[in-house]
Amino acid sequence: MQDFYRQDLAYIHDIGYGDHARKSAAGIQQILADNDICDGLIVDLGCGSGISALEFSRLGYGVFGIDISDAMITLARARVPQAQFQTASLFQVELPPCQVVMSIGECLNYRFDSNNNENLLIQLFERIYQALTPGGLWVFDIAEPGQVDKNNNQHFTEGSNWLVLVEKEEDPQKSTLTRRIITFRQDGCHY
Repeated sequence: MQDFYRQDLAYIHDIGYGDHARKSAAGIQQILADNDICDGLIVDLGCGSGISALEFSRLGYGVFGIDISDAMITLARARVPQAQFQTASLFQVELPPCQVVMSIGECLNYRFDSNNNENLLIQLFERIYQALTPGGLWVFDIAEPGQVDKNNNQHFTEGSNWLVLVEKEEDPQKSTLTRRIITFRQDGCHY
């Protein structure tokens, strides 16, 4: 598997942006409760560093997490040793029978995965449908147009030992959002 989120970016994503996974997990827990899904297997497509997997494992669900990044899977396995994880493209992995499939963090939009194209997306939808048990749920999010502030398309986020610079560009004609991300992580006295 290619190094899409290598060690430094995986660390920064985990420590600096983990709140999205935590907050999403709480909302998904409510959706599951509203649909009387109290146990069973959750397949987490684009599982990242396992933050959501930990929350669902604590509640008694089984979790099978898939992420394209070896570095993210390494963090996930350390965080949730009782869950199963696989490094793979979410567009190619075989899905086991399950009660829930989730994909949070706009993973369905990411075009750096060369397996993300319209045909494979349709095939993924079909595989998800086939994997879900009767009454099962698919919970996902996607990036929508309008994320770019035309007056300020650059911003930075800073942690105690890291910095992320992001520049966004939206092309309405191509229906694309491009993010250019530069990361710095402290290594001793240097970045």
